[in-house]
Amino acid sequence: MSIAFVFPGQGAQTIGMGQALAETYPAARAVFDEVDEALGEKLSELIWTGEIETLTLTENAQPALMATSMAALAAMQAEGIGLDRASFVAGHSLGEYSALCAAGAVSLADTARLLRIRGRAMQAAVPVGQGAMAAVLGLDAETAAKVAEDAAQGDVCQLANENDPTQNVLSGSKAAIERAVVLAKEAGAKRALPLPVSAPFHCALMQPAADEMAKALEGVQFDNPAVPLVANVLADAESDATRIKALLVEQVTGRVRWRSSVEWMAAQGVTEFWEIGAGKALSGMIRRIAKESTMRAIGTPEDVVALKGA
Repeated sequence: MSIAFVFPGQGAQTIGMGQALAETYPAARAVFDEVDEALGEKLSELIWTGEIETLTLTENAQPALMATSMAALAAMQAEGIGLDRASFVAGHSLGEYSALCAAGAVSLADTARLLRIRGRAMQAAVPVGQGAMAAVLGLDAETAAKVAEDAAQGDVCQLANENDPTQNVLSGSKAAIERAVVLAKEAGAKRALPLPVSAPFHCALMQPAADEMAKALEGVQFDNPAVPLVANVLADAESDATRIKALLVEQVTGRVRWRSSVEWMAAQGVTEFWEIGAGKALSGMIRRIAKESTMRAIGTPEDVVALKGA
């Protein structure tokens, strides 16, 4: 049995996530305390008792989801279940930072600060209302990419996420995404609908954010991860810290190749995927990609205890 630890991305956030972990495990509480200190604010209060609209702001959701994942990992470690169980780590978009923190490549405090910078930079890269994203269901990645190409017509329109065999996300200028929704339906998509996001992530319009992340990453100490990272833009393993920094910059404008990443891990013999943190979105995607694999979502004390027999 080979296990991959995987970490969720934006959209998994909920008010109250991680609170039971913090109340049950002092090590999990310490994670939230350290993130609060790193950011100079009580992000934990927003996570547990705030308004979902405020938590969902990109600059808050990104460090909050990472903190919740790291709290779950700390709870696992308190029960004697450590990183040594994993053959690979991977994360969906911002989850890649959680994966690297879990693998010891970057400190918790630095990860929190980097994600706050990343969230703000991605939000600021495109004026509100000028960009958009759309989910396309029922088309494969190659067809969805062709739809994006045809819809561009001089604007930016790209395949941003390949999530599973029939779920893909397009990103770009608002007008191009509106054209893409029509073209996707004409190409046979079961559904094509705009997403309620605040910016067009993972496309060329994010270049200002990529430039800002390159500067931010320069000043942060990265070590080689203790477990290989399956990088979003490669769908392959990488263990060199310098190369990983470059991939994190590329990731801002590049495609999240989640389907390909899961297929690659399954081909390397991974039979279990442990989704560590909030929600079960990745487990649903993986179930549609690697049908013979086992999924475990670990976001509550009960989930952690259940692992003890795994």
